Parts: sequence; C-alpha cells; structure tokens
Amino acid sequence: MQPVKMYTTAVCPFCIRAKQILLSKGVHAIDEIRVDMHPQERVHMMQITGRRTVPQIFIGDTHVGGCDDLMALDSRGGLIPLLKGPAVAG
Repeated sequence: MQPVKMYTTAVCPFCIRAKQILLSKGVHAIDEIRVDMHPQERVHMMQITGRRTVPQIFIGDTHVGGCDDLMALDSRGGLIPLLKGPAVAG
C-alpha cells in the first residue's frame, strides 16, 4: 500500500472525515502533519500544493487534494487503485 501523508489541524471536521474514509479503505498508517502545532508546515504545505486549507492529502507522490477531492476520487473508483500503487510486472 502507498504511504499516505495528510496535513491537518486538531478540530477540522474535514480532516476527521478524510481519515475515516482512508481507514475504511484499509489505510492503517497516516503520516499526519499538524499545521496548527507547526505553522512552518502550513507554509510548506501551501508551497507544494498552492492551497491553504486542510486537509491536504498525499497518496504516494500524488497530491489528492482535500476531503471533497478524496471523496470524488473514491466515487470515481480511483481511490483503491491509487492506494495500491502501480502494478509491478513480475
């Protein structure tokens, strides 16, 4: 499974929902970066995503976006394949 990184804050309901969605898909480890506790991380998040709001979700090297983007990806059937990563020929 691809690594998942999420920029969050403690009280963000969209962050909580995104984590619930990922857990329901079998993600057991999320590298959670709390931008409310580490303001320099928000600056970094904004530099790499062009967005200010949380959550900002990365699966592997792919920037998924926020919670709405995650839900849209899931409804299109793209979340599970992205979490599984590229198929390895063998």
